[in-house]
Amino acid sequence: MSQIAFWGAVELGLVYSFVALGVYLAFRVLDFPDLTVDGSFPLGAAVTAVLIIAGVNAWFAALIAMAAGAAAGMVTALLNVRFKILNLLASILTMIALFSVNLRVMGKPNVALINADTMISPFFGHGLRDFYVRPLFVGVLVIVALILVWRFLESDAGLAMRATGANARMARAQGVDTSRQIYLGMAISNALVAFGGALFAQTNGFADVTSGVGTIVVGLAAVIIGETLLGRRGLLIALIGCVLGSILYRIAIQLALSSDVIGLQASDLNFVTAVLVTFALILPRLRRGAAS
Repeated sequence: MSQIAFWGAVELGLVYSFVALGVYLAFRVLDFPDLTVDGSFPLGAAVTAVLIIAGVNAWFAALIAMAAGAAAGMVTALLNVRFKILNLLASILTMIALFSVNLRVMGKPNVALINADTMISPFFGHGLRDFYVRPLFVGVLVIVALILVWRFLESDAGLAMRATGANARMARAQGVDTSRQIYLGMAISNALVAFGGALFAQTNGFADVTSGVGTIVVGLAAVIIGETLLGRRGLLIALIGCVLGSILYRIAIQLALSSDVIGLQASDLNFVTAVLVTFALILPRLRRGAAS
C-alpha cells in the first residue's frame, strides 16, 4: 500500500470517527438501535455542499449541517417517544424519508465541491503535502469532539443519559426525564454523524445521495473493533476505542483492496466490510474460549 493510500485511509477513518462517536452514543449509551445515521450522514454532506456552493462560509455550513442532523435524530426520537413506534422501526422510517429529503436539498443526485473553498482550504500551501494536511486537520477536530463528548457524558446531564440507557425505569424512579434524554441523545448522535458527512463532502470534494449507504455498519464496526482491542475499561477509553477502531477499520479495508495476492477489487468493498465486522464480533468469543 502506497503512502498516499495509507494516509487517505487514515483520513477517511478520522472522518468516520464522528459516525463512530454518534453510533456509540445511540447504541451503547442510550441503548437505542438507530439506523437514522444512513440518512443523516449524506444529509450533512448535502446541506454543507449546497450552502458552500451558494457562498456560505464552510464552517457555518458545517454547523447548519449539524443542526439538520440533530433535527433528523429528534424526528426518530419523536416517532419512538411520542408515537410509541419501535425504536428500530422509527429510525428506519426516518432513514427512508431522508433519502428523498437529501435529493430535495441537492436538487440532483450529487454536488461537486472541487474548486470551492472549504474548512481545509486555508491550511494548504504551508510546506506540508496535501495528503498530510487533511488527516491532521480532521484529527484535531476529532480530538476536540472526543473531549467534548467525554466531558458531556461525565456531567450531570450525561449521567442522566447514561442512566436512561442502562435502566430507564430506575432512571424515572430517580426523577430523570427519560423522554428528554432520548431526544437529547438522538440529537447529539446524529449531529455528530452529520458533521462527519460535512467533513466527508469537504475532504472528498463532493456530496452524493448514496454516500450514506452502509454508514451504520461502518460505525458499528468501529465501535466493536475499539471494544475488542481496548475493552470497556472506562468511558474515555471506550471513546478513544471508537476513533481507533474507525481508523484501523479503514486501513484494514485499504490493505485488503490493495493486495494483489487476494485479488479483491473496489466492487468487493461490502464483502470485505462484512468479513471484518464478523471477525470483530467473534474475536472476543474466540479469546474467551482460548482462555477457558
